[in-house]
Amino acid sequence: MKIAFDKLVSRSVVNFLTRELKLSGVRMDADTFLMIAIIGGFALFVSLPFIINLGLKIDPIISALVGIVATIVYEAVIYVFLEFKIDQRKNFVENILPDYLQLTAANIRSGIALDKAMALAARPEFTYFSEDIKELTKKLYAGVTLQNALTELSRSYRSPQLQHTIRMITESIMYGGGMTDLLNQIAKDMRNQRVVEKEVAGQLFMYTLFIGFATVIGAPVLYGLTAEMITVTDSVWAGILQQNPGGLPTVGISFLKPSPPQITIAMYHNFALASVLIITGFGAFIVSVVSSGTMFKGLKYMPVFMVAGVIVFYVTSIVIGGLFGSISGI
Repeated sequence: MKIAFDKLVSRSVVNFLTRELKLSGVRMDADTFLMIAIIGGFALFVSLPFIINLGLKIDPIISALVGIVATIVYEAVIYVFLEFKIDQRKNFVENILPDYLQLTAANIRSGIALDKAMALAARPEFTYFSEDIKELTKKLYAGVTLQNALTELSRSYRSPQLQHTIRMITESIMYGGGMTDLLNQIAKDMRNQRVVEKEVAGQLFMYTLFIGFATVIGAPVLYGLTAEMITVTDSVWAGILQQNPGGLPTVGISFLKPSPPQITIAMYHNFALASVLIITGFGAFIVSVVSSGTMFKGLKYMPVFMVAGVIVFYVTSIVIGGLFGSISGI
């Protein structure tokens, strides 16, 4: 018996996922997507704590928390993947739209009707946008009006430029106007806007460079330095306690008694490594927002930032450990 996963959530959630899947271009229905999300999350929640308990023998409560966090991360990764695909399609369409509009305008100038001109302008290099134009042509043959077909096309992408373009085209169809001049002017405005965006990105380059340096180099170096300082401090305290088994006497006020730190080297190492991964991950998103105005392009930079941050962390630990080795006796 097949489980209807779309019945396990509200209708509004199903409608939202259907829109997101359509915008992302993923050829999958909401039921299949929910099946992957629910079964995958449940499998992680059940299996990961069991594997951790079997291999590391840690507290069951901690392993359960790890399972919960892993499940949340899994669901977040799936959603972020959809958003990344949506943003990727939007950027692609906005990049090729000026060329497509100029091709359509050239076809109209040669005496071809608008719907035919749009179909002829759908070149193979426009990939899935050309496929959407072909679907639009099929709808026209099925009796759908051009305005409705164009409106449906604009809903296939989360692109303000495409939506504005189609709104201008439909208004020109309704109220009349020079379609050729309109399409050429829209294409020209889009290219001018792209030039301005590149100039702004160039002016913000120093900000992205500073943020990248702070997240990929600055934070890992500080964490690596602190980790080695804790190692040295732990070694010094080990020597002190070896010479004074009863601990150090109180100094001045009676309740001020020096004692070794309660944080172990392993605890801080795990904390530092997790912090480096989180900081570099968010740093990739911040750099993407500052440089391009969109967050999801940071997914391309995230693996590079994370790997570079971890390498800097370990290199710093090795270098500082070698410098302080003679002092700490290790």
